Amino acid sequence: MKEREQRVSETHKRKISVSIGVLAVAILLAFVAGNRFQTIGDYFFAPYTNKGNQVLSQNLDFSSVEKVYDLLKAKYDGKLDTAKLQDGIQKGLVDAAGDPYTVYMSQKEATEFESDLNGTFSGIGAELGKRDDKLIVISPIEDSPAKKAGVRAGDVILKINGEDSASLSVDGAVNKSRGEAGTDVKLDLLRDAAPLQLNITRAQITVPSVKSEILEGNIGYLQITRFSDDTADLASKAALDFKAKNVKGIVLDVRNDGGGLLDASVKVAGLWLDNKVVVEERQGGKTTSSLKTGNNPPLAGIPTTMLINEGSASASEILAGALHDHGAAKLIGEKSFGKGSVQELIELPNGGKLKVTVAHWYTPKGINVNKEGINPDIEVKLTPEDFNANRDPQKDRAIAELK
Repeated sequence: MKEREQRVSETHKRKISVSIGVLAVAILLAFVAGNRFQTIGDYFFAPYTNKGNQVLSQNLDFSSVEKVYDLLKAKYDGKLDTAKLQDGIQKGLVDAAGDPYTVYMSQKEATEFESDLNGTFSGIGAELGKRDDKLIVISPIEDSPAKKAGVRAGDVILKINGEDSASLSVDGAVNKSRGEAGTDVKLDLLRDAAPLQLNITRAQITVPSVKSEILEGNIGYLQITRFSDDTADLASKAALDFKAKNVKGIVLDVRNDGGGLLDASVKVAGLWLDNKVVVEERQGGKTTSSLKTGNNPPLAGIPTTMLINEGSASASEILAGALHDHGAAKLIGEKSFGKGSVQELIELPNGGKLKVTVAHWYTPKGINVNKEGINPDIEVKLTPEDFNANRDPQKDRAIAELK
């Protein structure tokens, strides 16, 4: 396909580059990303179109499925739920693709997913991902039950309420952790090769996507916790405030941001970059789209440091890659998660949704971070001792670089 450049439009608004997708990224709460995860994981709602990206060696033979169904009806000693059977067929088909970011969601799961993406949910508040077939914590959400209980980015989840996590998908783990506010979840974790068990009480959680303040020395601090519908507007408001106050520099913090909407990430990049490419999408190794920022960025030329860690995934990595490749920000902290795929969220006739990997994204310099992550310019570790003492040497270093 001939490469085309395009500016961010509504066409890309619901693409998920996550999470991590979830990026696959999903949020244990229930909040899901970084998925176009991601999951952050970034999602794109669109009618189904057959793009012919993948070629099957042969057409699928559904006669065996029909045979199994006929046998169930004829032989099963019990009551069959047709809706559940249909969901099971679709889920099994999608799971067989072998991609943790490609997921079938029932109508109930799809409704919960939409609610989660908006930042309001009931659960413990921890974003999850898969790495080397292990279920890990991408990041606990600030002020969430998980954060207060001591859950940390990088923790390996061995069991959820006594159930082994090895056989669970990210979305499956999210569902296991869901429940009414006030009920408990027991997590068996592995941290630094040491087992740890935590009991966490679920709560109703609302996550602000953007926080900002002016630090000592007239340094602007902008923290983005996820990329959702309101993120670009909130970040733009903060940027204009920074400019009006003539800040000396800016610390952009996307640590533990598992991703979200691709469109939001590109628009935030546009606060620094003037008519620059933010991300390229490729299918089968060929560039299919190149997303650019607009003109007249309010923060252009203002010294900026950007904080990343292993909880920064998907849309966060797109932003970090773009600002770094164009020389607009110095990266500080730890290597990011490494989710370089993009998902599309497709509405199905039964009310469910299909989240399917449709492309891989590349930074302006042509780098795909999938499973590799982005290395910081200046590595600064956050140790357990720092955590326990409420110290933040990463943020301190980011500020020091601007003085």
